[in-house]
Parts: sequence; C-alpha cells; structure tokens
Amino acid sequence: MGARMANSINTNRGALVALQTLNATNKALETTQNRVNTGMKVSSAKDNGAIYAIATAQRAEMGAQDAVKQSLQRGQSIVDVALAAGETVVDALTELKSLAVAIQDAAAGSSSLTKLNNDFSAIVAEIKTALKGATFDGVNLFAANPDADEPIKVTTNTSGGTFDLKDAAPAAATGAYLTTGEVDATQGVYPDPDDPGEEISFDLDTLADRTPANVEAAINNFTTILAELGTKSKSLDRQLSFVSKLQDSLETGIGNLVDADLAKESARLTALQTKQQLGVQALSIANSSSSILLGLFR
Repeated sequence: MGARMANSINTNRGALVALQTLNATNKALETTQNRVNTGMKVSSAKDNGAIYAIATAQRAEMGAQDAVKQSLQRGQSIVDVALAAGETVVDALTELKSLAVAIQDAAAGSSSLTKLNNDFSAIVAEIKTALKGATFDGVNLFAANPDADEPIKVTTNTSGGTFDLKDAAPAAATGAYLTTGEVDATQGVYPDPDDPGEEISFDLDTLADRTPANVEAAINNFTTILAELGTKSKSLDRQLSFVSKLQDSLETGIGNLVDADLAKESARLTALQTKQQLGVQALSIANSSSSILLGLFR
C-alpha cells in the first residue's frame, strides 16, 4: 500500500490540488473569454508568436495593396480623361475632313475660301485646347513627358512593378507624336503613297496642308493613339480586379490563421464556467477539512 498523508492543519494537500485545478480553469476561461470578446484565437504575440508574425506581415501586405489600388485607380483616371478629350478631338477632326473637301473645291481668293479657312482654324484651335486640357492630377498623356527619357507610369504591385501609361519620347516624330513626345492631332507624318520609303509631314495650321489626305492621315494617326489608350484602360481594369481579388484572398487567409470558431468557443465557455463553479466548491470542501480535526479535541 502507498504512503498515506497524515491529517494536518499545516499542510492541506486537497486544497493545494483544488487551487491548482481552479487556477488552470480560470486561465483557460480567461483565454476563451478573450477569444469570444475579440473574435480571434490569436490576438497578440503571446497567443501564438509564429502565427501572429505571419498575420501581421500579411496585414501589412494588405495595406500596401491599398496603395497599389490607389495608384492603379489614379492611372485609370488619367487614361479616362485622355480618352474623353480624344473623343472630342475625333469629332473635330471628322468635321475638318468635310471642311478640307470644301476648301479643295473653293475658288482661290474667294470669300468662301476665307470663311472655310477661318472655320478650319477655329476647329484646329479647339483641338489644341482639348489636348492641353486633358489633365488629371497634373498628368496629361498628350503633353510632353516631364522627363523625356522616362515613361509616365503607375505602380502595379508591392514588388515594385510598374505599368507605362505613356512611353518615353520617341527619337523621331511618329504619327501624331512630335519629337518632344507631345501629341498634336493637327500635325504629324504618314507614308507617301507615291513613294513608300518617304514620309509626308503636315501641319493643319498651314493653309497649304489643309487637304483631305492630310486630315485623313491626322484621323488615322490620332485614332491609333486612342486605340492604345483604350487597351491600356482595359489592362488597368484587369489589374484593379486582380488586386481586389488578391486582397480578398489575403483577408481570408489571415482569418483562417487568427479568427476564432465562436460556436466552439461558446460551448467551451459554458463548460469552463461550470468547471469553475465546481472548482470553487471543491476548494471550499478541501479548505473545510482542517476544521473537521477540531472535533477530535472535544
């Protein structure tokens, strides 16, 4: 038979065991209550250091993705403003095509020719004004780049990826792009139909250049630029959609790591509260055992 502890008023083994059990229950109850209150099973580093570190890093990544989204939305707005101005310019160029045909048929030195050229000049001025006014947040895709050697770009990810809204200034005039990188729908170059190896330069401010062929070239040059901008707008849409989905995935992943199962925690809370009450009663019984010894001395 094992050794049996003597009755003593100095050492109450039952009370010590009951107190340890009650303390353990109180600690577990505190943990469960914290999970119920916060909805998280890992709300601080002391809950689980490794998981807390991973979750914190992913939360920082989510915050950085917000900045990426803002950059993409800014880029989208810049492109959309340029497209809106571009539609106005195309309408104006279409009107210039009719005027160019009329100018071609008008008699030299006639008042009709003068009026037609005045109308033509007014529309050319409107086109230039529309291109210069296509600015959002200080950026105009039709203006020359602030740094001719650098494209205009936005951030696409947290690793430093970028998306070019507009390329660096071309080495030579191409289409409606001037050598400065500025876009002017009333100027440009196009292949000479009679000599494919040569190019024809035109400037619709010049009276002699106001021909249907030159206006047609201006329309083709500028709509090519608008097509490029439309493609970039769609690309920005796709990238914005990706960032939103990525943020959702990150949020779900963080939740899987740190969120508490409240149904399970609720059941555990009820069990621990019952266990706590029983522990208090057990401790009370253990503490009363010493007073029983008084009966031996009566």
